[in-house]
Amino acid sequence: MELGRGLLFIWILAILSFHHCSSNANARYHYHKKHKPKGSPGKSPVHVPAPPKNSDPPSIPSDPYPNDPGDTTGSIFDVTSYGAVGDGCSDDTAAFMEAWKAACAVESATVLVPSDKVFMITSTIFPGPCKPGLALQVDGVLMPPDGPDCWPKADSRQQWLVFYRLNDMKLTGNGVIEGNGQKWWDLPCKPHRGPNGSTLPGPCDSPTMIRFFMSSNLVVSGIKIQNSPQFHMKFDGCEGVLIEKLVISTPKLSPNTDGIHIGNTKSVGIYNSMISNGDDCISIGPGCLDVHIEGVTCGPSHGISIGSLGVHNSQACVSNITVRNTVIRESDNGVRIKTWQGGTGSVSGISFENIQMENVRNCINIDQYYCLQKACLNQTSAVYVRDVQYRNIKGSYDVRNTPIHFACSDTVACTNITMADVELMPHEGELMEEPFCWNAYGIEETLSIPPIGCLLKGMPHVITESSQYSCSNENGRF
Repeated sequence: MELGRGLLFIWILAILSFHHCSSNANARYHYHKKHKPKGSPGKSPVHVPAPPKNSDPPSIPSDPYPNDPGDTTGSIFDVTSYGAVGDGCSDDTAAFMEAWKAACAVESATVLVPSDKVFMITSTIFPGPCKPGLALQVDGVLMPPDGPDCWPKADSRQQWLVFYRLNDMKLTGNGVIEGNGQKWWDLPCKPHRGPNGSTLPGPCDSPTMIRFFMSSNLVVSGIKIQNSPQFHMKFDGCEGVLIEKLVISTPKLSPNTDGIHIGNTKSVGIYNSMISNGDDCISIGPGCLDVHIEGVTCGPSHGISIGSLGVHNSQACVSNITVRNTVIRESDNGVRIKTWQGGTGSVSGISFENIQMENVRNCINIDQYYCLQKACLNQTSAVYVRDVQYRNIKGSYDVRNTPIHFACSDTVACTNITMADVELMPHEGELMEEPFCWNAYGIEETLSIPPIGCLLKGMPHVITESSQYSCSNENGRF
């Protein structure tokens, strides 16, 4: 209760500060048309976040690092001691950088963003390497300039806070990282859906709020991130990431506001968090290995997505992804794999287990014809999708779309799809469409609701063996 009052006070303070400052075509376009199945049956060791033990709800994993970055026995570097004002108007960037530079040289140090203040900083890179155990503790409100007109012209519009080349670092606190996203969403560049079927403007060149780049052994815990101009949090080229007890909150119609995006990143645990936003709740891009997601509640959102993969004929390799004990509600998608035609590589070793759907439009979806416009050309190459398990997926779906949809490449079939204990009922009304399958091979271990009679049995006549569909991570490493 005290925490809730504290956050309310911080938010009121932030508001006051703001006022103060002034063929393939069939698979792509006719998803719900019935078709008869065709064909016959040298650096510091990386600590991997330990998955929670089996429990319902799942237990919060312990910090896997031998030196707790948040250890209060370390030195505290309060940004106000370096000149930060915290009135929501003054530019506190220089003070933050001075505090960071001082803390970076001390083991188990904490850069403190104190409570009851609102700090505005511009686009900033917090570089390493630093001494191990460095923490950025946000207890107040931290925010960027208010919209594109206030953004310094010399600053990057691609990103706001960047953490670069760090090892054993923690981002934590009881405060709020506020993105001031509304004016970015309203830029007249990219259309997005508005209420009652209308179209509203959206972002073109808008910043990601928080980016971790080429870093390892990271912990993000406890903070609230809201109203990002674009993606809330990205991990690029990282290894050993633990995310827990995170709250991400952005309006449903805010465009391109993915909650957590990971790319070329290995050994990731995302646990016990709540994400509501205008795009993918969690998106997993190319080059990701060993990702465990558990105890996450998504919605409204676009669900949990692997992809999109293979854009511009690129290679995409993703393997060993587990999503379990999650809730997805009031979302456009549930669990989805999306790839572009013309790509290569593979998606394998995917497990979706113990997932509750609540009024979700596309609950289970593999789309190998992903395209942002209708003019995409048909191509024969595709990312090979195989070994995907759906177990104990239950709940309700929006009858505007079929709840189960497998649109696989004509030439590179999806194989080894397993369905068990899948029970999806209409949220309102009656079932309008049956599950859809296109060149998808798999089995039903138990009778699904609705029944999935369209999966092809066995394996395709031509098994995908070409080297273009193989990835160097087949044996567990990239």
